[in-house]
Amino acid sequence: MAETNARESTRTVRRRSDGERSRAAILREAAQLATVEGIGGLSIGRLADAVGMSKSGLFAHFGSKQELQLATIEKANALFNEHVIEPASNAPTGLERLRALVEGFLRHVEEDIFTGGCFFASVAAEMDTRPGPVRDRAVQVVDEWLRQLEAAIRDAQAEGAIGPSEDAEQLAFELNAYMLLANAQFVVSRASMPIDRARRAVERRLATADIAARI
Repeated sequence: MAETNARESTRTVRRRSDGERSRAAILREAAQLATVEGIGGLSIGRLADAVGMSKSGLFAHFGSKQELQLATIEKANALFNEHVIEPASNAPTGLERLRALVEGFLRHVEEDIFTGGCFFASVAAEMDTRPGPVRDRAVQVVDEWLRQLEAAIRDAQAEGAIGPSEDAEQLAFELNAYMLLANAQFVVSRASMPIDRARRAVERRLATADIAARI
């Protein structure tokens, strides 16, 4: 009896593990699709066609279009954290962390982590006038990104690498603007020039912030 229960438990764990891997693969495809066709057009039926599954098979993972969209945002956020936020977290200073965040963002665009460029730039632009849980969660993630930039700037100010007169929120806004324009132009042109221009713009802006620290 105990042996039978153990086998049943093993099979249950294996099925759960297989289901989690399947869900993760589906959501990765959904995130790619959303940056190309829009998250508003992301539906159980459209995704089923893209991944070669039946609608009923997808319904086993997501009960509604909104649930699918929200789960896709969470998957995209996990990917963004993996490729942008986490690599910067071990930087020894605030200024180095800020540079790592910027470089991580630009690299994740350049390396096509998402087919249509930055997932959250795409979704925020698409959903900005459409109230609801999907828009709210996308906006929340964008705000969290800006807070990451601001926190690194404030740490750099505390360390004396950025002048105390700099407005951390304003500086984060400016740096993010460079990155977003680079993202938009890269998606259109598929050329590296916008990414390189953003890198130079960021360094020039940080140079003026460094000068302010020395005055």
